[in-house]
Order: sequence, then C-alpha cells, then structure tokens
Amino acid sequence: METSWLVRRFAVTVYAVALLCPFGCHAQAPQALTWDEVRTRFIDGNPALKADADNVDEMKAEEITAYLRPNPQFTGTVDGTSIAPDHGIYQPFKGTFFSPNFSYLHERDHKRELRLESAREGTQITESQHEDLQRNMIFALRAQFVATLQAKFILALAKADLEYYDHIIEISNDRLKAGDIAQIDFDRIELQRVQYESEIETAIVNLRTAKIQLLQLLNDRTPVDQFDVTGVFDFNESLDPLDTYQQAALAARPDLAAALETLEQSNTNHKLAVSNGSTDPTYGAWYTWNSSNNNPNGLQTLGVSVSIPLRVFDRNQGEKKRTQIDIDRAQQASDAAKAQVFSDVDSAYELVRSNIALLKPYKAKYNDEALKVRDEVSYAYMHGGASLMDFLNAQSDYRQVQLAYAQLIGAYMTAAAQLNLAVGREVIQ
Repeated sequence: METSWLVRRFAVTVYAVALLCPFGCHAQAPQALTWDEVRTRFIDGNPALKADADNVDEMKAEEITAYLRPNPQFTGTVDGTSIAPDHGIYQPFKGTFFSPNFSYLHERDHKRELRLESAREGTQITESQHEDLQRNMIFALRAQFVATLQAKFILALAKADLEYYDHIIEISNDRLKAGDIAQIDFDRIELQRVQYESEIETAIVNLRTAKIQLLQLLNDRTPVDQFDVTGVFDFNESLDPLDTYQQAALAARPDLAAALETLEQSNTNHKLAVSNGSTDPTYGAWYTWNSSNNNPNGLQTLGVSVSIPLRVFDRNQGEKKRTQIDIDRAQQASDAAKAQVFSDVDSAYELVRSNIALLKPYKAKYNDEALKVRDEVSYAYMHGGASLMDFLNAQSDYRQVQLAYAQLIGAYMTAAAQLNLAVGREVIQ
C-alpha cells in the first residue's frame, strides 16, 4: 500500500514538472537566431557602422552650408562733430552728419547652385562608401556565421560517432564475456574511445570560440551558453551563368557607384572652378543726413554704388587646372573600379563552382560509401569476418570523409558569401 502511494506521488510530481517546463525550462533555452536576424542585429548595433553612418549626416549638413547666400554688409558712418566752440558757443552736433550704408555681394554664374550640386554629390559618395563598408563587414559577419554553423555540424558528427562507437564497445564487451574476442582486442577498441572524446572537446571549444567572435561582431553581451544560431548547412548545386553575376555587380557594387559619383563630382567641381573665376559685383546703397556737399538743399541724400573687381591677374587659373586633372584621375579610378568588379566576381564564381564540383561526388557517392563500409566492416568484425585493424581503419575513414564533407560545405558557404560580396548583394542564400 505504501509503495503504491509513492508511485502515485512520483507520477504527480513528474506531471507537474512537465506542465511547468514549457514556462520555466524553455525560457532558459538558447535563442537560435537565423541569418536574417543576425544581419539585422549587426546593422542596428555595430558601433563601427553607426559611427560611419554619422559621416553621411555630416555631409548632409554641409549641403546647407554650401547653399548659403553671402551675408549683407552694414556700415554706419558719423562725422562732422565739432570738438571746439564756435564764436564762444559750443554746439558739437550742429554740423554732424551720419550715413548708414548697406552692401551686398552678388554671386554670378550659378556659384551657389554648383556648390550645392557638388555637396549633394559628396553626400552620395559618402553614402556609397558607407554601403561599401557595410558590404565588407557583412561578409566578415557571414563568414563567422558559417564558421559557427560548421562548428555545430562537426560537434553533432562527433557526438553521433561517439554514440555509435559506444554501441560497438557494448557489443565487444558482450563478445569478451562470451570468449569471442581476446582481452587485448577489447582494450584496443576501448582505447580508441579517447579519440572520440577528444574530438568532442575540440568541437565544443571551436563552437564556443566561433560564438564569441560572432557576439563580438554583434556588440552583444549575451552569455555564450544562451546564444545560438540556426541555418541550413548545405550547398546548392545550381549556379547561374557568370555573365548574370557580372551584370548584377555592375548595378549593385557600392564602391563602383562611389567611383562613378566621384567622376560626376569632379566635373561639377570643374564647372564651379570656372564659375569662381568670374567677377562678382558688390552693390551698395546709403542714406546721409546733413551731408557736406555742394548742394545747399542736400540736407538728406541717397547714394548707390557698384564695386566690380578687376580680375586681371587672378582668374582662378590654378583651381581650373587642378579640377581638370581631377576629372582625368576620377575617370581612371572608375575604370579601375570596374575592372576590379569583374576580377572579384570571376574569382568568387570560380571558387563556388569548384566547391560545388567537389561536393557533388560526396553527396552522391562518397558519404554513402563511407557509411556502408563502416557498417559492413563493423558487422563483419563483430562476427569474426574482419580483423581489428580493418575495423579501426573503417572507423577512421568514415570520420575523415564526414569531416572533409563538413569542411567542404563550410568552404562552399564562405565562397558563396564571397560571391555575394563581389556582386554587392545576396545572389546565393
């Protein structure tokens, strides 16, 4: 009766724990982030990207400065105040006149408009450079994300291999008890288990290291044990023609866009240099009270003036020449940037293609063959049809094939990320 009561009590406890686990246990489970979530967190939280984005805002502020008009000038003149008595009578302000003067520099030949256009093109260049920085940093993030997925995959393989090998050890122990194998053979089999344990520990360290580096890129202080990522660790056999990626890169690469925008700004700066070589007149107007002139009725007068600099020597020749040279330099730089785009795409495309070529036979043949050989040799050894050396070699060959396959997938995914980097947008997920 007492035993039955304990059984019922244990069942109730287990049921209560099962009810509470979704609320308590699940909250402690690591949150697995997808690639899209990792990328979004990176863009929103990376301090280097956020600092570089401030450069764009600074350039937009310079657009305001570039389009400002010249300030008008005000001059107040007071003269004619007496400092000595006139025939014994001191009237200091009797002959005083005062004159307020306003003047304004008029900019000709669209100087303001050209300054604004150059400033806006500078903002576009800065935006493209910011996008290029983001492109390169996302590639580094993607490479670390792939390294984390690869470390998880290798750890899962190591655990599965150890589980399989423990099953072999159990069978070998039964055979030892039955006198089917010698003690030395069993000891050698059991001794090999340390390699599997070592592989698991190495895989754990590699996984934690990859997560730490990924957290550093995200500027995230989440504990490593509470952080995880998820994604498909596999390859896609399909690959578009090379020309498709080249044309996409010409339209999407931000560094190429920055080079072309620099060429446009160089042309605008040359136009501005030519415009700055033109003459800008200064218009002035004033009012005078009690003016001293030859007009006896001119107690109050108005006057205007036009001041025109004579640009005999300085016509901005140096800046015109410099900006003309800068146009040629920007043209050469844009041509070099376009050539670099084709080179990057060609190299990345070849890496992806070669990795696919290496992975296809693994997926179609080598993985299954390695598994088949391992299982058949293990079965044969358990039944006395294979030697111990054949059994251990089959185990080692299987692990090497699986590890090579995992490394090739990691190399393919990194190469795919490099192709995305070369194109300037994600063309391979």
